[in-house]
Amino acid sequence: MGNKLVDEAIEKLKHENIRITPQRYAILEYLIEHHSHPTADEIYKALEHRFPNMSVATVYNNLRLFTSIGFVQEMNYGDASSRFDFTSTRHYHVICQNCGKIVDFHYPGLEDVEMAASRLTDFEINEHRLELYGLCPECQQTRASESV
Repeated sequence: MGNKLVDEAIEKLKHENIRITPQRYAILEYLIEHHSHPTADEIYKALEHRFPNMSVATVYNNLRLFTSIGFVQEMNYGDASSRFDFTSTRHYHVICQNCGKIVDFHYPGLEDVEMAASRLTDFEINEHRLELYGLCPECQQTRASESV
């Protein structure tokens, strides 16, 4: 009764002749099942009890592998720790400027933005990302109750 996305991802790894280690499986499963856009350290801390001999480097190396084959998007916002997002479909991010929470959203009309940008600039567009910044509902509520 496994997760369908995990099973599909594992099949793709096998197809690419990438060995499925228990740690690799656990890291991939964690990314797919937790939509919190975790850092490598957060993944390591969540899994270290299951794999006491696993290093943070193992987590980073697997995240780099998943990024290189297109399973994972690295989200780097200029601070020291990148966040990682399993991507099965193109989506965008709304980021809380107060608590840092990141929420995925899909907006169907944006698929054409690369074509439009290419036509307007003559650039060959390879990819794009969209991030919106604001306050999440919890931070809005906290702010409202503090101002009363």
